[in-house]
Amino acid sequence: MKDVRVAVIGQGRSGRNIHGAYFNSEANEFYEVKVVVEADPARRELALKEYPGCEVVESYTELFGRKDIDIVVNASWSQEHYSITRDLLCHGFNVLVEKPMGRNRYECDDLMKCAKDNGVTLAVFQQSFFAPYYVFAKALCDSGKLGEIQQIDIKYNSFSRRWDWQTLQCKVAGSVYNTGPHPIGLALGFLDYDENAEVKYSRLALANASGDAEDYAKIIISAPGKPVIDIEMNAIDAFAPKLMKICGTKGTFSCDTAKYEIKYIVDGENPERPVLFGALKDEEGMPAYCSEKLVMHEESGEFEGTPFTTAVYSFYSMLHDTLKNGTPLKVTPETAARVIGIIEKVHADNPLPVRF
Repeated sequence: MKDVRVAVIGQGRSGRNIHGAYFNSEANEFYEVKVVVEADPARRELALKEYPGCEVVESYTELFGRKDIDIVVNASWSQEHYSITRDLLCHGFNVLVEKPMGRNRYECDDLMKCAKDNGVTLAVFQQSFFAPYYVFAKALCDSGKLGEIQQIDIKYNSFSRRWDWQTLQCKVAGSVYNTGPHPIGLALGFLDYDENAEVKYSRLALANASGDAEDYAKIIISAPGKPVIDIEMNAIDAFAPKLMKICGTKGTFSCDTAKYEIKYIVDGENPERPVLFGALKDEEGMPAYCSEKLVMHEESGEFEGTPFTTAVYSFYSMLHDTLKNGTPLKVTPETAARVIGIIEKVHADNPLPVRF
């Protein structure tokens, strides 16, 4: 039963190609698009065809006073996420805002306060927490199968160029604001949202993009007693590694969004070797290198679904439970705000010249 009435702001790559794709899919059991807000007349006409029975308006302010909207999806320009979301919250609307939810931690905290003061729901669309590869990887880490996790690499790498608005600092864009909420959010998840998690090292650079925002980012995050999380968003890597690698004392996990492989040892199958203080020799008494062939096990498989199908469906199912049953959000605004706090720190430590 489609019992949640939606207004969607924006019919760009997120508003139409992600949120709209879900609303028009067979997986959508709960949401009816009532209104599409879009400044572009051609896109408004297209929306009338793609969302049968919907209304189209030019400005989100035309939603004010309406009582037939249960939630507004804010998929506007990144630099407008904060201002539009705040306005909607203050006018009594529940809001799902695209990432990034704000430019800095102040804006995030202000949005959360506005939602609380007005008794409405604020959610942030970070569906990666429901991505099959992350759900699997987090469960694997928690199982102990890989032993004590020492390092996790998350790489969003390629060799590519961009020249769109996502290369402009004035648009709150660049790799870290645009792509960063995904790996940074997952990094905090792997660290169990430890309050002491912090940026240990960061570097931003502009390599091939046409604008003035970074297309190279290296960010290392950790917390006391927790793994080192090594994040890259690198547009100059023609030999890009897998999306994720997890290194533990008993094994290693590697994956992209579709497939995974694991190599690991099992307790008792490789007895501990005593420390040798003298020179290591082979059977003939000659100098030898310290090496052995461990008994290792290998597993591989494929994930069901993707970050833009299964993860989106799971996110919207969670949101429906919150709106209709009062169930607490599993992906909270506070989680998203902590991500923005990391991004704010990285940009403060690596200011780039503003050219536009």
